Amino acid sequence: MDKLILDNAQKIWTEIAQYKTPGDLKLEIELYKKLINIFNVGEYYYMVFNPPEMVIEYTSPSIQEVLGYMPDEFTLNHLMEIIHPDDLPFFLDFEATVTDFWSKLPPEKVMKYKSRYDYRIRKKNGEYLRILQQIITIQSDEDGAVLRTFVVHTDISHLKKDNKMVLSFIGIDGEPSYVDIKPIRQLQPQRELFTKREKQVLGLMFENKTSQDIARLLNVSKSTIASHRKNILKKTNTHNVLDLLRLGLEKGWI
Repeated sequence: MDKLILDNAQKIWTEIAQYKTPGDLKLEIELYKKLINIFNVGEYYYMVFNPPEMVIEYTSPSIQEVLGYMPDEFTLNHLMEIIHPDDLPFFLDFEATVTDFWSKLPPEKVMKYKSRYDYRIRKKNGEYLRILQQIITIQSDEDGAVLRTFVVHTDISHLKKDNKMVLSFIGIDGEPSYVDIKPIRQLQPQRELFTKREKQVLGLMFENKTSQDIARLLNVSKSTIASHRKNILKKTNTHNVLDLLRLGLEKGWI
Protein backbone atom coordinates (compact mmCIF):
# COMPACT_ATOMS: atom_id res chain seq x y z
CA MET A 1 0.00 0.00 0.00
CA ASP A 2 1.32 3.45 -0.94
CA LYS A 3 2.64 5.19 2.21
CA LEU A 4 1.20 8.53 1.08
CA ILE A 5 -2.27 6.98 0.91
CA LEU A 6 -1.95 5.39 4.36
CA ASP A 7 -0.61 8.62 5.86
CA ASN A 8 -3.53 10.59 4.42
CA ALA A 9 -6.03 8.01 5.69
CA GLN A 10 -4.55 8.09 9.19
CA LYS A 11 -4.67 11.89 9.25
CA ILE A 12 -8.32 11.89 8.15
CA TRP A 13 -9.50 9.35 10.72
CA THR A 14 -7.60 10.82 13.67
CA GLU A 15 -8.99 14.26 12.83
CA ILE A 16 -12.57 13.00 12.90
CA ALA A 17 -11.88 11.60 16.37
CA GLN A 18 -10.31 14.89 17.47
CA TYR A 19 -7.23 12.88 18.50
CA LYS A 20 -9.11 11.15 21.31
CA THR A 21 -9.49 7.46 22.16
CA PRO A 22 -12.82 5.65 22.45
CA GLY A 23 -12.10 3.38 25.41
CA ASP A 24 -13.10 -0.30 25.56
CA LEU A 25 -15.65 -1.56 23.08
CA LYS A 26 -18.87 -2.76 24.70
CA LEU A 27 -20.18 -4.55 21.67
CA GLU A 28 -23.94 -5.05 21.68
CA ILE A 29 -24.47 -6.79 18.38
CA GLU A 30 -28.23 -7.02 18.68
CA LEU A 31 -28.44 -3.27 19.18
CA TYR A 32 -26.22 -2.64 16.16
CA LYS A 33 -28.30 -5.00 14.07
CA LYS A 34 -31.27 -2.75 14.73
CA LEU A 35 -29.32 0.08 13.18
CA ILE A 36 -29.50 -1.76 9.87
CA ASN A 37 -33.09 -0.54 9.62
CA ILE A 38 -31.56 2.87 8.90
CA PHE A 39 -29.88 1.50 5.79
CA ASN A 40 -31.27 0.20 2.50
CA VAL A 41 -29.78 -3.28 2.39
CA GLY A 42 -29.48 -6.10 -0.13
CA GLU A 43 -26.63 -8.55 0.32
CA TYR A 44 -24.56 -6.87 2.97
CA TYR A 45 -22.10 -7.13 5.82
CA TYR A 46 -21.44 -4.65 8.62
CA MET A 47 -18.55 -3.48 10.76
CA VAL A 48 -17.70 -1.45 13.84
CA PHE A 49 -14.87 0.96 13.04
CA ASN A 50 -12.66 2.79 15.54
CA PRO A 51 -11.36 5.95 13.74
CA PRO A 52 -8.87 7.21 16.34
CA GLU A 53 -7.08 3.86 16.51
CA MET A 54 -7.72 3.02 12.82
CA VAL A 55 -9.06 -0.43 13.69
CA ILE A 56 -12.03 -2.44 12.44
CA GLU A 57 -13.14 -3.91 15.76
CA TYR A 58 -15.88 -6.20 14.48
CA THR A 59 -16.96 -7.57 11.11
CA SER A 60 -20.14 -9.59 10.63
CA PRO A 61 -19.87 -13.20 9.38
CA SER A 62 -21.93 -12.26 6.30
CA ILE A 63 -18.77 -10.76 4.76
CA GLN A 64 -17.85 -14.30 3.75
CA GLU A 65 -21.00 -14.60 1.65
CA VAL A 66 -20.51 -11.20 -0.03
CA LEU A 67 -16.73 -10.99 -0.52
CA GLY A 68 -15.40 -14.42 0.40
CA TYR A 69 -13.19 -13.19 3.24
CA MET A 70 -13.32 -14.38 6.84
CA PRO A 71 -14.19 -11.67 9.39
CA ASP A 72 -10.86 -11.93 11.19
CA GLU A 73 -8.83 -11.28 8.02
CA PHE A 74 -10.75 -8.11 7.15
CA THR A 75 -8.46 -5.47 8.66
CA LEU A 76 -8.35 -1.80 7.70
CA ASN A 77 -5.15 -2.33 5.71
CA HIS A 78 -6.84 -5.18 3.88
CA LEU A 79 -9.83 -3.00 3.04
CA MET A 80 -7.55 -0.29 1.62
CA GLU A 81 -5.70 -2.88 -0.47
CA ILE A 82 -8.83 -4.30 -2.12
CA ILE A 83 -10.47 -1.00 -3.08
CA HIS A 84 -10.22 -0.61 -6.85
CA PRO A 85 -7.04 1.42 -7.61
CA ASP A 86 -9.00 3.90 -9.73
CA ASP A 87 -11.46 4.50 -6.87
CA LEU A 88 -8.94 4.81 -4.02
CA PRO A 89 -8.12 8.54 -4.54
CA PHE A 90 -11.86 9.32 -4.58
CA PHE A 91 -12.30 7.21 -1.43
CA LEU A 92 -9.75 9.39 0.38
CA ASP A 93 -11.36 12.56 -0.99
CA PHE A 94 -14.74 11.42 0.28
CA GLU A 95 -13.37 10.43 3.69
CA ALA A 96 -11.73 13.86 4.02
CA THR A 97 -15.08 15.45 3.13
CA VAL A 98 -16.91 13.30 5.68
CA THR A 99 -14.42 14.37 8.35
CA ASP A 100 -14.89 18.02 7.42
CA PHE A 101 -18.69 17.67 7.50
CA TRP A 102 -18.77 15.99 10.93
CA SER A 103 -16.26 18.46 12.40
CA LYS A 104 -18.62 21.35 11.60
CA LEU A 105 -21.68 19.75 13.22
CA PRO A 106 -22.76 20.72 16.74
CA PRO A 107 -21.91 17.85 19.13
CA GLU A 108 -25.59 17.03 19.66
CA LYS A 109 -26.06 16.40 15.91
CA VAL A 110 -23.06 14.16 15.24
CA MET A 111 -25.16 11.02 15.69
CA LYS A 112 -28.01 12.35 13.53
CA TYR A 113 -26.37 11.86 10.15
CA LYS A 114 -25.20 8.98 8.03
CA SER A 115 -22.70 9.33 5.21
CA ARG A 116 -23.24 7.36 2.00
CA TYR A 117 -21.13 6.71 -1.09
CA ASP A 118 -20.17 3.83 -3.35
CA TYR A 119 -16.99 2.33 -4.79
CA ARG A 120 -15.60 -0.89 -6.22
CA ILE A 121 -14.03 -3.54 -4.03
CA ARG A 122 -12.23 -6.79 -4.90
CA LYS A 123 -13.65 -10.12 -3.79
CA LYS A 124 -11.43 -12.97 -2.69
CA ASN A 125 -11.85 -14.63 -6.11
CA GLY A 126 -10.42 -11.51 -7.80
CA GLU A 127 -13.71 -10.17 -9.17
CA TYR A 128 -14.83 -6.61 -8.39
CA LEU A 129 -18.25 -5.63 -7.14
CA ARG A 130 -19.68 -2.23 -6.31
CA ILE A 131 -20.60 -1.64 -2.70
CA LEU A 132 -22.65 1.13 -1.15
CA GLN A 133 -20.91 2.25 2.04
CA GLN A 134 -23.12 3.81 4.69
CA ILE A 135 -21.79 5.01 8.04
CA ILE A 136 -23.41 6.31 11.20
CA THR A 137 -21.71 7.40 14.43
CA ILE A 138 -22.46 5.12 17.39
CA GLN A 139 -20.07 6.63 19.94
CA SER A 140 -19.22 10.28 20.43
CA ASP A 141 -18.44 12.60 23.34
CA GLU A 142 -19.45 16.01 24.61
CA ASP A 143 -17.12 17.68 22.11
CA GLY A 144 -18.58 15.85 19.11
CA ALA A 145 -15.53 13.64 18.50
CA VAL A 146 -16.40 10.57 16.39
CA LEU A 147 -15.04 7.64 18.40
CA ARG A 148 -16.85 4.66 16.83
CA THR A 149 -18.92 4.19 13.71
CA PHE A 150 -21.26 1.52 12.42
CA VAL A 151 -20.51 0.70 8.78
CA VAL A 152 -22.73 -1.21 6.33
CA HIS A 153 -21.45 -2.40 2.94
CA THR A 154 -24.21 -3.38 0.52
CA ASP A 155 -23.64 -5.04 -2.85
CA ILE A 156 -25.26 -2.73 -5.43
CA SER A 157 -23.50 -4.15 -8.51
CA HIS A 158 -26.86 -5.08 -10.01
CA LEU A 159 -28.24 -1.58 -9.47
CA LYS A 160 -25.43 0.68 -10.66
CA LYS A 161 -23.39 0.12 -13.81
CA ASP A 162 -21.53 3.43 -14.16
CA ASN A 163 -18.41 4.29 -12.16
CA LYS A 164 -19.50 7.72 -10.92
CA MET A 165 -19.06 7.84 -7.16
CA VAL A 166 -21.60 10.00 -5.32
CA LEU A 167 -21.28 11.26 -1.74
CA SER A 168 -24.34 12.21 0.31
CA PHE A 169 -25.16 13.00 3.92
CA ILE A 170 -28.58 11.76 5.01
CA GLY A 171 -30.22 13.49 7.95
CA ILE A 172 -31.98 11.47 10.66
CA ASP A 173 -34.63 12.67 13.14
CA GLY A 174 -35.70 15.54 10.92
CA GLU A 175 -32.24 16.83 10.02
CA PRO A 176 -31.80 18.01 6.40
CA SER A 177 -30.02 15.82 3.84
CA TYR A 178 -27.26 16.86 1.44
CA VAL A 179 -26.99 14.87 -1.79
CA ASP A 180 -24.18 14.61 -4.37
CA ILE A 181 -21.64 16.65 -2.40
CA LYS A 182 -18.56 17.98 -4.17
CA PRO A 183 -15.64 16.36 -2.31
CA ILE A 184 -12.52 17.94 -0.91
CA ARG A 185 -9.48 17.11 -3.06
CA GLN A 186 -7.23 15.17 -0.71
CA LEU A 187 -4.81 13.82 -3.32
CA GLN A 188 -4.24 16.06 -6.31
CA PRO A 189 -3.27 14.15 -9.48
CA GLN A 190 0.18 15.06 -10.70
CA ARG A 191 0.55 16.48 -14.18
CA GLU A 192 2.60 14.20 -16.43
CA LEU A 193 5.96 15.82 -16.98
CA PHE A 194 7.23 13.49 -19.71
CA THR A 195 5.72 11.96 -22.82
CA LYS A 196 5.55 8.17 -23.10
CA ARG A 197 8.64 8.12 -25.34
CA GLU A 198 10.53 10.48 -23.05
CA LYS A 199 9.83 8.14 -20.15
CA GLN A 200 11.36 5.28 -22.15
CA VAL A 201 14.43 7.35 -23.01
CA LEU A 202 14.74 8.55 -19.40
CA GLY A 203 14.63 4.99 -18.07
CA LEU A 204 17.36 3.90 -20.47
CA MET A 205 19.46 6.96 -19.61
CA PHE A 206 19.26 5.93 -15.96
CA GLU A 207 20.54 2.49 -17.05
CA ASN A 208 23.64 4.29 -18.36
CA LYS A 209 22.77 3.62 -22.00
CA THR A 210 24.34 5.83 -24.66
CA SER A 211 22.25 7.69 -27.22
CA GLN A 212 23.35 5.14 -29.81
CA ASP A 213 22.27 2.26 -27.55
CA ILE A 214 18.89 3.89 -26.91
CA ALA A 215 18.34 4.59 -30.62
CA ARG A 216 19.02 0.96 -31.42
CA LEU A 217 16.78 -0.37 -28.64
CA LEU A 218 13.88 1.93 -29.61
CA ASN A 219 14.48 1.53 -33.34
CA VAL A 220 14.80 5.27 -34.01
CA SER A 221 17.57 7.56 -35.20
CA LYS A 222 20.32 8.87 -32.94
CA SER A 223 19.24 12.44 -33.73
CA THR A 224 15.72 11.65 -32.47
CA ILE A 225 17.16 10.44 -29.17
CA ALA A 226 19.31 13.55 -28.96
CA SER A 227 16.15 15.65 -29.34
CA HIS A 228 14.40 13.67 -26.58
CA ARG A 229 17.38 14.09 -24.25
CA LYS A 230 17.41 17.84 -24.91
CA ASN A 231 13.69 18.08 -24.10
CA ILE A 232 14.10 16.03 -20.92
CA LEU A 233 16.92 18.27 -19.66
CA LYS A 234 14.88 21.37 -20.49
CA LYS A 235 11.75 20.10 -18.71
CA THR A 236 13.72 19.19 -15.58
CA ASN A 237 15.88 22.34 -15.66
CA THR A 238 19.02 20.20 -15.51
CA HIS A 239 22.20 20.57 -17.54
CA ASN A 240 23.66 17.08 -17.67
CA VAL A 241 22.89 13.44 -16.94
CA LEU A 242 24.44 13.61 -13.46
CA ASP A 243 22.12 16.45 -12.45
CA LEU A 244 19.23 14.52 -13.98
CA LEU A 245 20.22 11.42 -12.00
CA ARG A 246 20.27 13.37 -8.73
CA LEU A 247 16.84 14.84 -9.50
CA GLY A 248 15.52 11.40 -10.49
CA LEU A 249 16.58 9.99 -7.11
CA GLU A 250 14.95 12.92 -5.30
CA LYS A 251 11.67 12.68 -7.23
CA GLY A 252 11.45 8.90 -7.15
CA TRP A 253 11.74 8.47 -10.94
CA ILE A 254 14.40 5.79 -10.42
